[in-house]
Amino acid sequence: MAVPGMGRGNVGQGMGSLSLELEFPQSVATHDDYAEAQKAVDFLSDKGFPVENLMICGTDLKLIERVTGRRSWGSVIAGGALNGVFTGLLIGLLFSFFAEPGMLGPVFALGIGLAVVFNIIMSAISYAATGGRRDFNSITQTVPTRFEILCEHKHAARARELLMEMPGARAKLFE
Repeated sequence: MAVPGMGRGNVGQGMGSLSLELEFPQSVATHDDYAEAQKAVDFLSDKGFPVENLMICGTDLKLIERVTGRRSWGSVIAGGALNGVFTGLLIGLLFSFFAEPGMLGPVFALGIGLAVVFNIIMSAISYAATGGRRDFNSITQTVPTRFEILCEHKHAARARELLMEMPGARAKLFE
């Protein structure tokens, strides 16, 4: 299986000695979870295989969205205010470098106050613009459903042979 962008010079440039590239990668095994793929690579390592020629690649990606709560005007304003406090602290810290020693309190208070007001306004505008189409908060994550072990083409046949010696490997082929 060719992996787009995995040829020499396409991936991992500018990363120093750490590189995510393989030259002409070939699939040697697929697994349903990461622990199985990791176990297979560990098995190859125990057999003396040059594991620096391997890569575990998550495939068949799916997006998972976890709904965390309802959005309302109250939660939008509270969230905007909380973000404003943190933004204001940062602004106050930056301005404090240029302020007179006796002015630190007012500088922080002004920075926090302006940032809170600005963030509440921006959060309210953003929420109003949705028109009630997305009245919930959520977090999203992209997760692979399969894990493929890829190998440099020069070592792929040997990796497959060794993986056939792994306990349970032959039984898994005939499932």
